[in-house]
Amino acid sequence: MASRFPSSRRAFAPLMIRYALRGRQEERHIRQLSSSTAVKVTTYTSAAGHESYAVAAAADRDDDDDYDRGPPPPSRLDVLRSRLEREGSTLREFADSSDASSTPPSSLESAIVRRKAPPKSDRTLPKPRWLKAAPATSARYHELRATVRSLGLATVCEEAKCPNIGDCWGGGGVRVKKSKDDDDDDDDHTDHRGTATATIMIMGDTCTRGCSFCAVKTSRKPPPLDPDEPRKVAEAVSTWGLDYVVLTSVDRDDLDDQGSEHFRNVVLELKRLSSSSSSSSSSSSLGGTEGRIIVEALTPDFRGDLDLVSRVASSGLDVYAHNVETVERLTPRVRDRRAGYDQSMRVLSHVKAVSPNVLTKTSIMLGLGETDDEVRTTLEDLRRNDVDVVTFGQYLQPSRRHLPVKEYVTPEKFDEWRVVAENEMGFKYSASGPLVRSSYKAGEFFLKNMVREKEREKVAALAV
Repeated sequence: MASRFPSSRRAFAPLMIRYALRGRQEERHIRQLSSSTAVKVTTYTSAAGHESYAVAAAADRDDDDDYDRGPPPPSRLDVLRSRLEREGSTLREFADSSDASSTPPSSLESAIVRRKAPPKSDRTLPKPRWLKAAPATSARYHELRATVRSLGLATVCEEAKCPNIGDCWGGGGVRVKKSKDDDDDDDDHTDHRGTATATIMIMGDTCTRGCSFCAVKTSRKPPPLDPDEPRKVAEAVSTWGLDYVVLTSVDRDDLDDQGSEHFRNVVLELKRLSSSSSSSSSSSSLGGTEGRIIVEALTPDFRGDLDLVSRVASSGLDVYAHNVETVERLTPRVRDRRAGYDQSMRVLSHVKAVSPNVLTKTSIMLGLGETDDEVRTTLEDLRRNDVDVVTFGQYLQPSRRHLPVKEYVTPEKFDEWRVVAENEMGFKYSASGPLVRSSYKAGEFFLKNMVREKEREKVAALAV
């Protein structure tokens, strides 16, 4: 295909001649103008080496209004400076309040009014005195923390910024006498084994959901699961010497089975460890139940897939916990859009249908703007779905980007809800308090005894 432009310089010759002639004519015209006294011609050379000409009026400026531009207008800074000089004020006085001119310079310091900081936003309520948790300083706390770090595990206690971490991980301790005949307190010692509670969070530390109350990290595509995690969890529990273990997990909507098989494998590994450690005590009067590990699992809703719920519920765990978190009206605002009030109720009801001997448990946060009637309705719904245990705790805002606290519920009100749950609604147990959380140890000993009792009943039934 031929080019539209000729490749030879000869084709451009007429055009080049035309521009050269025009340039000579312009130059002759400028020289004629420069010989006149009415104009001033300035010649300058550009960076590219081309000469240019600027024509300006010279002799007739005073007579021609078109060239009488006058001096440039003063800048704003010049105006301010002249104003200061005219008024005799200093820059400090000028920057002060508008009425500073009436105050003598000597008394300027005394005239400055110290103003308090603006009040906090109404969205932030001051914390009451009863919301004080024990600091995490005990040796037991550091021991558990070191184990978690060394095995690469995560705990909901840390990820969710639980205020009870110092109390639960510290384990409180039990004073034990060396001898029943010895009354000297100096000979007592503290046994922490079996009293500390750490809720292990499996399937990583990053959730695929973004609830408005939760401080756990979120991502649409979290890191892959650790296939060696079941062994690590069992090793950690064995190191701690616990007989009551709480497992929880993040939501993994990115996985086909949403992590249900992984959750099941962790429970099975813990039960395998439990059976091997209790084999030596199989001849006890309780049928070997005192040496086994009790496993409580705080599970996600698996998006309401009941087959996945059955997979975890039938893994051999003892307590199946799933939190409704709040009343039905506030659920869309508080929880992720993929969660649901009715969906959580179906999950808890299905667990009882699959494993009747498994205890079901849930938790409700107070202080989000719920009413007493709404809380009562929620408790009634839970009992209709055969939930055994309910806990009440105060919602605490993890950060400014989370939901604000609407109300700090008093300890007396929490006691009232515990009485309502146990005496009026028929729950088998209720832990209620400002700092109570779903996996808090407040209900651990009761649940432990409840599970032991169920084991005794099963052993007795088999013996008959």
